Amino acid sequence: MMRRLLRGVVYGLALVATGAAACAGTTRSASAQTPPSERELRIYAGLHDAAARGDIAELEQLIAEGEKPNLQDANSRSPLIVAAFLRQSAAARALIRLGADPNARDAQGYDALTIAAINNDLEMLKVALDGGANARAVTGPYNETALIAAAHRGHVEIVSALIAAKAPLNHASTHGWTALLAAVVLGNGSSKRTATVDALVKAGADVMLPDRYGMTALAHARTRGYSQIARILENAGAR
Repeated sequence: MMRRLLRGVVYGLALVATGAAACAGTTRSASAQTPPSERELRIYAGLHDAAARGDIAELEQLIAEGEKPNLQDANSRSPLIVAAFLRQSAAARALIRLGADPNARDAQGYDALTIAAINNDLEMLKVALDGGANARAVTGPYNETALIAAAHRGHVEIVSALIAAKAPLNHASTHGWTALLAAVVLGNGSSKRTATVDALVKAGADVMLPDRYGMTALAHARTRGYSQIARILENAGAR
């Protein structure tokens, strides 16, 4: 009896720690991204300004005149990164065509693909992938992937596109979360999170991988009362 009680206490403490970490991780992931500020947009010139405004003709002219397509601003954002933040997909396509690196990173370690995944910008995501962006890249300050970022937020179409692009299904972030775990731990059990879990499971995500506290996606789903998600995981062999 005493052993069962102690195990219950330890398990409860792990749940508290996991919940706190999840909240902290959500906050940190959101704040780590640094899109151009209003002040930066006002003072941008050259390619960064043209990318922010989506002016393809100016991008072409400036690069033809010798401007470097991978020039970085003070936060290491290339014009392509700026276009990704501002949802300027046509400008992003032009920049890649004109020599921009599709895998360039900003100071926080984000590339255009991960920015598009977080913004739920499917058009930008396709532009980045078509232009050579690496769906397997580990990005951001917490060693995530674009797939983890999208799964965390329940962006189902983005998740499906990244799965099709061969994004790594079982890569774990610094927090110990795979895309599947992130969809459960950092989600709210909504229909979008449920559909995300279903897409990941059907793609072959490992349903038995635990987080750093030893809890699987199924254990988290049961603890939170996400019955539909739990059923999907159980049907896939999770125990």
